Amino acid sequence: MKRKGAHVRDAGVAHGAAPDTAPDTTLDTTLDTTLDTTLDTTLGHDGAVRFRERWRTQEPIGRRLLAALYPDHDIDRLSARIGSVLVDAAAARRPALRDLDAVREIRPTWFQDPDQIGYVMYADRFGGTLDGVRSHLDHLSDLHVRYVHLMNVLRARAGENDGGYAIVDYGDVESHLGTRDDLVRLADDLHDRGMSLCIDLVLNHTAAEHTWAESARRGSARHRAYYHVFDDRTEPDRYEASLPEVFPEMAPGNFTWDEHLRGWVWTTFNTYQWDLNYANPDVVVEMLGVMLDLANLGVDVLRVDAIAFTWKRMGTNCQNQPEAHLLAQLFRAYVSVAAPGVVLKAEAIVAPGDLVQYLGAHRHRRAECHLAYHNQLMVMIWNCFATNDARLAVESLSELPPTPPDAGWVSYLRCHDDIGWAVDDGIARRIGLDPTAHRGYLAAFYRGDTPQSFALGAAFSSNPAASDERTCGTAASLAGIERARRDGDAAQLDLAVRRLLLGYEIVASFGGIPLVYMGDEIAMTNDWSYLEVPEHAGDSRWLHRPHMDWDGFAAAAPDSVERRVFDGMRHLLDVRRRTPAIAGGGATYLHRHDRLTVLAFERRHPVHGRFYGIANIAPTAVSLTVDALAWAGIEQPVELLGGDVRVDGPWLRLGPLAMGWFVDARDGGVEPSPPPTPRPSTSATGATARGATP
Repeated sequence: MKRKGAHVRDAGVAHGAAPDTAPDTTLDTTLDTTLDTTLDTTLGHDGAVRFRERWRTQEPIGRRLLAALYPDHDIDRLSARIGSVLVDAAAARRPALRDLDAVREIRPTWFQDPDQIGYVMYADRFGGTLDGVRSHLDHLSDLHVRYVHLMNVLRARAGENDGGYAIVDYGDVESHLGTRDDLVRLADDLHDRGMSLCIDLVLNHTAAEHTWAESARRGSARHRAYYHVFDDRTEPDRYEASLPEVFPEMAPGNFTWDEHLRGWVWTTFNTYQWDLNYANPDVVVEMLGVMLDLANLGVDVLRVDAIAFTWKRMGTNCQNQPEAHLLAQLFRAYVSVAAPGVVLKAEAIVAPGDLVQYLGAHRHRRAECHLAYHNQLMVMIWNCFATNDARLAVESLSELPPTPPDAGWVSYLRCHDDIGWAVDDGIARRIGLDPTAHRGYLAAFYRGDTPQSFALGAAFSSNPAASDERTCGTAASLAGIERARRDGDAAQLDLAVRRLLLGYEIVASFGGIPLVYMGDEIAMTNDWSYLEVPEHAGDSRWLHRPHMDWDGFAAAAPDSVERRVFDGMRHLLDVRRRTPAIAGGGATYLHRHDRLTVLAFERRHPVHGRFYGIANIAPTAVSLTVDALAWAGIEQPVELLGGDVRVDGPWLRLGPLAMGWFVDARDGGVEPSPPPTPRPSTSATGATARGATP
């Protein structure tokens, strides 16, 4: 039974405050003698020296963060407990992973390289099992992938489990996928190919069936304190007064009564997902151990899920609290001691001004997460396609604060989740839009319910009271491929393919690691069969989680949509990986043009020079003065993609839904690679992917 409600104890620093994290050599940073001896016997002399130096550097930072978060606790004891966890993890780390750590300590921003191209998959829907994923690694190599995000791997509760994000055991793998050893073998195979492995760490909550929760139900006071539990509705009701609802249709309210606990437990997302109580330092110590155990399996990137929700404070929405950032800084500091090659990626789908803080962009720069999702870019690309107007995108993306040079984005066109239409009210009004009406327009457009829509999608978690509706659908269906096929419209199908590729051309050049979502590279459309699966039917996000159609792709004709999209994706990602100016560590600047269908941006890299991306987001050609290149500082332009873009005397001409990637020959850019072999115009009756509407 789930009810509305709302409080948990306010703990830690005052709102907006943060500790000084500069190392202080006056502090005692030595390890316990027994632990120190363990280092020499397990890591060898050189490894022990490097570990001690990392501890000496990071322990003062961690100690100050602990003191800020837990002022009423014995910090010496907490630090000693954490030191023990770190030494044990370092001792258990395999030699091959230590070698990888050593390489990445020399190049700590390895994830910013232009050849870091990502791929996101559900393991079971991509390969059936972990061994099945291994059997398809050549497919990823063909796409030049260097970063593999494997979702839905850790053991979740049976039945309804939020797509695998209700974890029963952080240390075990879903049995239908394989074993821990299978995950290790997959990680090793990826490393042999120069690829890194990312998996999800659900930081904010566990499943109600997790061992900690079951112990709490059996009367363990220690484990009851791992969660936010209230004896009656007094405090939950006070909290609820300022709390939003994440899934108002599926799981209204934020608290659930548990008969065995005889209490109300905080459940932000679903009744079966219990929020962890990070005001309890025992939870931090436990979760640090979980992180390092996963790192020792060979995981390179930990996607810290729902990090924005980890700290609760009465009278707020309990998101983006200062302590959430201190927790991220704490995990970053301590993980870097035992596994310095591991990267933290923030899953924080929050307002753009709040998002960059998870990359360490505070009043004083702080080492926080290495990576964060560029949700705003995804939203603005789809907004451009629905309106043929780039102004909202230009103004919104221009408002983002600068990104710290040693951190970066992961950029994406689609993912496993819904699209929330994050349109800033003030920016929308500035360009003459009613923000509420515009969000409603976008939701209706991508449902396919407006006369001019090319899309076919579905609503998710509609909240009419808040005028909020989110959208589900694969990139191919939202771009128009499914609808054009249904209508037998060859001209619209050609535009839909262009639109899908253009979305990825923007994603791959805007900055950060571009992520290809499973199936987008072969234009897989919506899987409406989710409605026939009882545990999925109430969650329209399963619409865009189809099984990979390997047989269909293998049989696809040369002029099919699937082959055209795959060839185009492989080409643009090949150009991307060989273009140093797109590397992370640079800054992105939006350009304003009087042609409303033009989205243009300039990247300035301190080492590799300038890059200029200019896209026509509309289905009709556009021309603008070639001075646009000079305005971007490109004096000797070299166009890299080789698409429907040309310089024609005083004009820069962009074909329908076309994009140019320009570098300056003076910067020693790259030679443009040959464009993909031209294929005949796509037929509306070409091969369809599994789940597509004929």
